[in-house]
Amino acid sequence: MSEQLIGVVGAGTMGQGIAQVVAASGYTVRLYDVADEQLKRAQSNIAKGLDKLVAKERMSEAEKREALARLTTTAALEALSDCGIIIEAAPEQPALKEKLFRDLSHLSRDAILASNTSSLSLTRLAAVCERPERVVGMHFFNPVPVLKLVEVIRAEQTSDATVARIEELTKALGKTAVPIGDSPGFAVNRLLVPMINEAAFIVQEGTATPEAIDEAMKLGAAHPMGPLALADLIGLDVCLAIMEVLQEGFGDPKYRPCPLLKRMVDAGYLGRKSGRGFHIYDE
Repeated sequence: MSEQLIGVVGAGTMGQGIAQVVAASGYTVRLYDVADEQLKRAQSNIAKGLDKLVAKERMSEAEKREALARLTTTAALEALSDCGIIIEAAPEQPALKEKLFRDLSHLSRDAILASNTSSLSLTRLAAVCERPERVVGMHFFNPVPVLKLVEVIRAEQTSDATVARIEELTKALGKTAVPIGDSPGFAVNRLLVPMINEAAFIVQEGTATPEAIDEAMKLGAAHPMGPLALADLIGLDVCLAIMEVLQEGFGDPKYRPCPLLKRMVDAGYLGRKSGRGFHIYDE
């Protein structure tokens, strides 16, 4: 097992961003996904992301090539068995994540298992593992190469040594670790996503258009991006899933997902990734 070898589970938007940052920071990365086509897409997107850093003179061409050389992809979970740290960035589905953590725990007893979950219970994930003290939350924010925050979430079982190691890694990646307790939505999403949900209610009621809401919040609250444009960036399906976790976790009607948000997700209007959300996006 190598501390310099880091596994990333899931080659979607977040997994790609995490893998890029880890490889660019000097670590060897193994990126796992069940779909070969997704892995090919991830490699291409990571190369494009590094090209942007070269264009901005934040990385040399030689450093880009070295970073890409440190990245390998695999469709075999067993290939992560010698990774010192494994960061899970799979879809936000409790059953899927619990199965992954159970399998990863059997695969490597000594690895630290970190989840990029945006709202699910780390204590529940740790409970299915052979060494729950080595399970921790490592919640990055999209776009990962740009945003500096990592919420480090301690499960009830997480050891001090595990938290310290993840805080050390976070710093090495050029990010800032903020310690958060294991509560539905953690800190940022517990504050942010209900605001997005309320903005959806304002649209549903006909009080204001998405454009008006976003402009008002940018000019009136100094937000760099309006809440509904941000929802489109995050993904409306992700926002809905977080609201459902908050509603279930707290049992408070104030976390009731907006019916308009539900209908948009049912229609496949997920935001930027589908070309349409509260706003329309050109290809």
